[in-house]
Amino acid sequence: MVTGGGSLTPCELTASITAFANMFASKFNNDELAVWGAVFTQLGDTLETIVAQRELLDKSCKCIHEKNS
Repeated sequence: MVTGGGSLTPCELTASITAFANMFASKFNNDELAVWGAVFTQLGDTLETIVAQRELLDKSCKCIHEKNS
């Protein structure tokens, strides 16, 4: 992952996520955390859907362009 200050290694990325999760968990009770967990799960799923659709459209556009060439 590339950030404003450079690239994170996979270990740095997962350590950062873990640190964020621990900090976040200290601010909310279990009921609130369950809702936030569902929110972040939906966010991740939605982002994956967007990427998959973009890739499909990119492939479709390339196929159409190649057929018209």
